[in-house]
Amino acid sequence: MNYLPRLKIALACSLLLSSLSCVATDMVRVTTELGDFVVEIETERAPITAANFLRYVDAGAFDGGSFHRAVRLDNQNRDDILIEVIQGRPKRGAEGYGSIPLERTNETGLKHLDGTISMARGGPDSASSGIFICINAQPSLDFGEMRNADGQGFAAFGRVVEGMDVVRAIQESPTERENLTPAIQITSAARIR
Repeated sequence: MNYLPRLKIALACSLLLSSLSCVATDMVRVTTELGDFVVEIETERAPITAANFLRYVDAGAFDGGSFHRAVRLDNQNRDDILIEVIQGRPKRGAEGYGSIPLERTNETGLKHLDGTISMARGGPDSASSGIFICINAQPSLDFGEMRNADGQGFAAFGRVVEGMDVVRAIQESPTERENLTPAIQITSAARIR
């Protein structure tokens, strides 16, 4: 019995199903003075937040920016709900695009896991250009949790897929309380696909 036609049909079906289940993402390489890491951006699951971050990347706003904050278990200004993150920002003087609506984790299905990239914010709908990356799982940053008193959480929009050792090295750099001393410079941030 000739199985070749069945094999071709099975292979074609498999390729079709895998292409249908793909989630649209963009990849961004961030180059810092401590090395590079790559972030996968969830453009379908968090479209507003992803588009906001990518417009800063495309404008070159993070080139010359920095990671200025490293929150560890031993250096936090708050002691009620502990987190572990590094926080970055565009270069000074980069064009700002204003604040964006908060895409809550209960809406996107994205969680603050090890390597998750998310938007920094004060109140709801106040995020603009500041970002942070989680070190280890940080469920207190998700919707319904209380790291932010309003319980709305933060807008996760991607994850580090390569170079998490660089992210950890940034977090372990010297700090004065939560502030990196000196800040870790971002040489460039650019789409790679």
